[in-house]
Amino acid sequence: MSGWLSSLRNTGVHALVLGGFSMAAAALLAGTNLLTADEIRQREAEDLQASLGQVIPASLHDQSLLANMLSIRDGAGTDVNVYRAVKEGAVSAVAFEVAERGYAGEIRLILGIGRDGRILGVRTVRHNETPGLGDKIEAAKNDWITRFNGLSLDDPPEDQWKVKKDGGRFDQFSGATITPRAVVAAIRKGLLFFGAHQERMLAPMPTETRP
Repeated sequence: MSGWLSSLRNTGVHALVLGGFSMAAAALLAGTNLLTADEIRQREAEDLQASLGQVIPASLHDQSLLANMLSIRDGAGTDVNVYRAVKEGAVSAVAFEVAERGYAGEIRLILGIGRDGRILGVRTVRHNETPGLGDKIEAAKNDWITRFNGLSLDDPPEDQWKVKKDGGRFDQFSGATITPRAVVAAIRKGLLFFGAHQERMLAPMPTETRP
């Protein structure tokens, strides 16, 4: 009997020890995951801030570009995050992401637009296009994406918002027409979105009231 009791006690001790190790490991894993998630969110915020800074000049805002985000639903029912550049309490420009399907998947851009509806800047934030061909949409590899600066929905006219192969204004790449065609379409779609929601995007910022 004493041997059975001793064995039972040993089993209980082992179970408690294993349980303690399991709980400690679970707590450590949870803490690591939490730390990693925080780091990922921080990195994403930094990347977004950097992208916004490339399409909205620093002279147009005196607050963080992440501080005045507005969510607007587009025609497809997708919520679009619109980042407003605010200077001296007024919205001076906005930026948001647009997307279109390219040759090898979705091409995602960030588009900056001034109060007058003209493009301040465009940058590619994600794509899977062919290296050496379609990746010329990256500003680091080609200045093609900067040629949209200063343009608006009416400049050039609607029928010119195409690549030259389709009878429009914009150059395509040698051996890669689908990629620039998708970018042109995405930018025009972004300008249409701005036009449809311009009043809300540029609405005066609320002023603080003191009691």
